[in-house]
Amino acid sequence: MADEDYSEEYSDESDFDMDDGMFDLDDADFDAADGDFDEDTTLTRIWQNFQMTPPFTKAYLTASLAATAIGYVSSPTHEFPSIFLLDWKPTIAKFQLWRPFTAFLNFGPFGIGYVMTGHFVWTYMSTLERLNHDKPYDFWVMIVFGCASMVAGYTGLKISPKFLGHNLSTFLVYVWSRYHEGLEVNIMELFNTRAENLPWFFLAQTFLLEGEFPILDLLGILFGHIYHHCKTTNVLRTPQFIVDW
Repeated sequence: MADEDYSEEYSDESDFDMDDGMFDLDDADFDAADGDFDEDTTLTRIWQNFQMTPPFTKAYLTASLAATAIGYVSSPTHEFPSIFLLDWKPTIAKFQLWRPFTAFLNFGPFGIGYVMTGHFVWTYMSTLERLNHDKPYDFWVMIVFGCASMVAGYTGLKISPKFLGHNLSTFLVYVWSRYHEGLEVNIMELFNTRAENLPWFFLAQTFLLEGEFPILDLLGILFGHIYHHCKTTNVLRTPQFIVDW
C-alpha cells in the first residue's frame, strides 16, 4: 500500500514532472550568444576611428597621452612632467628649447577633464585638418598662430600658463565654430546646441571642473577671434615660399 502511494505521488502525471523541452536550446540561441561576442567593443571602435585620424592630430594626441602617462607613473603627485612645461629660465639658460612646444601637450591630469579635452581636440582639430587637406599650409599657419599668440600673450601678461593644451583646444573650438555657425552640435550625447555656443560651453566646463575663473580659456577664444578675423579679411596669409614648398 505504501509502495502504491509512493508511486502515485511521484508518477509521470505528478506536479513535479518537468517538460523535457524546458531546457532545450536550439541552434539560434547559440548563434545569438556567439554573435554577442562578435560585436565590436567600444574600445575597438575607438581604436578604429583613431586609426583614421589625420596625421598631425593623431601624433599630437599620442604625444600628449605619452607625456601625461610618464608624469603619472614617475611623479608621486601624478603631475605632468615639469621638464615639459613652459619655463623661460631653463629654456634660455639651459637651452631647453623644447619647452614652448611640449607645454602644449598638457591637457591636465588624467581624469574626466583630460578625457573631455582630448575628445574636443580629437573632434575639432581633426576636422580642421581635414578641411585644409588640399591646403595643409593653412592648417599649419593656424596652429602656429594659436601657439605663438598664447605663448607671447601669457608671457606679456605675466600669466602662468597651466594647461596650454587645454587652452589650445579652446582656440581650435572657437575657430571651428566660426566656420560652422548655425550647425546643430550634440554635446556628449546630453543636449544639442548651435556651433557658435560651443566655446562658451568649454568655458563652463573649465569653471565647473577646476573651480576657477577660466581666464586662459577666454584668451584662447580671443586669439581664435583674432585669427578668424585676420584670416577672413586676408590680413593673415600663408607666406608664398611655404605655399611653393
